[in-house]
Amino acid sequence: MNLSVNIAGVTLKNPITVASGTFGSGMEYDEFVDLNKLGAVTTKGVANVPWPGNPTPRIAETYGGMMNAIGLQNPGIDTFVARDLPFLQQKDTKIIVNVCGKTTEDYVAVVERLADEQVDLLEINVSCPNVKEGGIAFGQNPNALYDITKAIKAKAKQPIIMKLSPNVTDITEMARAAEAAGADALSLINTLTGMKIDVKRRCFAVANKTAGVSGPAIKPIAVRMVYQVANAVKLPLIGMGGCMSAEDALEFIMAGAKAVAVGTANFHNPYATIEIIDGITQYMKENNIDDINTLIGCVK
Repeated sequence: MNLSVNIAGVTLKNPITVASGTFGSGMEYDEFVDLNKLGAVTTKGVANVPWPGNPTPRIAETYGGMMNAIGLQNPGIDTFVARDLPFLQQKDTKIIVNVCGKTTEDYVAVVERLADEQVDLLEINVSCPNVKEGGIAFGQNPNALYDITKAIKAKAKQPIIMKLSPNVTDITEMARAAEAAGADALSLINTLTGMKIDVKRRCFAVANKTAGVSGPAIKPIAVRMVYQVANAVKLPLIGMGGCMSAEDALEFIMAGAKAVAVGTANFHNPYATIEIIDGITQYMKENNIDDINTLIGCVK
């Protein structure tokens, strides 16, 4: 039975990774999860300098999920290369580094630092606000997305995965822009923008006012967008957004995703990724499926 999938020339032993920002760099989950069993580990966002993140409170629960406005707090590329990468490189899994920045130059600086490191793929978080464009996220303007994809692709030694924001009118327009600029793969969806008000205290539940909504409540939207993008571009896709079970992961795969990232599920069940891999294996056995790749995009 074959569970391996190929993303932009990189072979993952199975289609399951983790969503950036929900798993650290794997160290926090090492006692719960055998990282060697994952197809890949996707790191928390890494910037060229340390980011303190947003003021607290930064997390709130909501029906069927959660909201976060962490603000991409991270220790910066120097600490990441010195501390996190050596840990991950000891594991028998692929390494996907999530890259964030406030300007194109910020992204390029991180990508160049990683050029000679043992990293398999780079996931580019274009939901960061572009400070030079008045705070509009790179991922919400097709021209800005095209430009930053092209700039990063020109410097990157590893294949680049552009992570698409769902907070747009037409997700396929964004996917086509990234493809035209030379992206090697796409991941989607990032969080949906939401808001929660604490009626007892009469204030926002999260200090940032708005926050990214994730968890099972957004899964039907995520599956729809993955299906649309799979039928609009030829790039391999990593699907994400509310995947809690093997059935959820199989939905993403049948919609057209080659791999699936598990995010919010890790917070309430640290064993989720392994259970999902086992569940997919069991599904394939029960249905006499020898190769996971025959399921990718099988629903038209």
